[in-house]
Amino acid sequence: MSRLKMMDTPIFWVEGHPGTLDRESWKIEVVGLCENPGIFNWDDIMKMKKTIAEARLTSVTRFSVKGRWGGVKISDLLREVKPSDNARFCRFWSVKKIYDTSIPMETALQEKTLLAYEFDGELLEEDYGGPVRGFCPYLWGYKSAKSVVKIELMDHYISGFWEKRGYSDDALIIPGMVRDINNGGRLKMLSLEDCI
Repeated sequence: MSRLKMMDTPIFWVEGHPGTLDRESWKIEVVGLCENPGIFNWDDIMKMKKTIAEARLTSVTRFSVKGRWGGVKISDLLREVKPSDNARFCRFWSVKKIYDTSIPMETALQEKTLLAYEFDGELLEEDYGGPVRGFCPYLWGYKSAKSVVKIELMDHYISGFWEKRGYSDDALIIPGMVRDINNGGRLKMLSLEDCI
C-alpha cells in the first residue's frame, strides 16, 4: 500500500477512474509551438534528470498533502522541444483526453513544476495520477493534471475542464484552513509559503 493511500489521501477522478495503466508503454506527446515536437516514452522520461520537489498538492476542495514529489521538471522537458518565443501557455491532457487544463509558461518553468512519477520515493499509482502527472504546487490542484498523455504549447489560453465549469482560470491558491492529510486530516491554517 502506497504512502498516499496509507494517509487516506482523497482519490478523485471527475472523468472516471482509468483503471490499470501500462507504465512501461506510457507516452507523452508534446506538440504545438515548438521547434522539435515529439513523443516521450517511459524510458525517455526515466533517462532525464530527476528532480525532487518537497512541496504540497493543495486541492480547491481544501485538502493538502505534502511530500517529496519526484519527476522531470517541465523546464527540462521543454528544453528538449525548444518552445517558440510566442508559446505562452502549456495545456495538459489526461488519459482519455476528457480532462485538460492550461498553465502560463512562466508557471510551467518554475523550479517545482514537474511531470511527477513519484511521491516519497514510491511510483505514483493510477489513483493519484500515475504513471506520470502534472505537479504544480503554485496553483490549486486542478491545474496538476493526472495521467498526462499530451502537452500542447500555445500562444493563447484555453479554459480547461474545471475552468469551463466555474473554477478560476488563474487558480491562485487562497490561504486559509485546509485538511492536512499528513496530520490525519486535521485542520491547518495554510499560507502560500506552506505550499511551496
